[in-house]
Amino acid sequence: MNWKLPALCLSLVLVACAYRPPLLGLPIGRATETEVLATVGAPTRRWQDADGGTTLEYATQPWGTVCWMVKLGADGRLLGVSDALSLGNRLTIEPGMNRAEVSRRLGVHRSVEYFVLSDEEVWDWNIENTGPGIETRFNVHFRDGIVRRTSQTYIYPYDGGFD
Repeated sequence: MNWKLPALCLSLVLVACAYRPPLLGLPIGRATETEVLATVGAPTRRWQDADGGTTLEYATQPWGTVCWMVKLGADGRLLGVSDALSLGNRLTIEPGMNRAEVSRRLGVHRSVEYFVLSDEEVWDWNIENTGPGIETRFNVHFRDGIVRRTSQTYIYPYDGGFD
């Protein structure tokens, strides 16, 4: 039996499990905005916060499953890094919120669909796959620009199989 292919596959799995984005290695409280930008490049969007600080958004949609929000203090120092698409953050989306609030909280969405029969505009994000399918999407349903509900969708292979 050829042992090289299984060994290569095992090595790739171990490397993938051990991967830590360089952004998460920056020292909290010491790294500066310049160091963040040198490490991960220009953000997708930049938000000015009420406390005088800044939040840099690093979205990975339409194919990624995270959206890094990098919080900088008013002095330009790194205060923290969080995943806007974490379960805890998704649970903060509530009926009554508007599009801007959702976009600010979850980052750039993957796509938008309009459903005539329910009169809903639905934004979706790829998230970590937790279901029986090959992909999982988090959906926010809007009517007249206001959140009505959220849902989750599992995407299956076109042929119906998992081979």
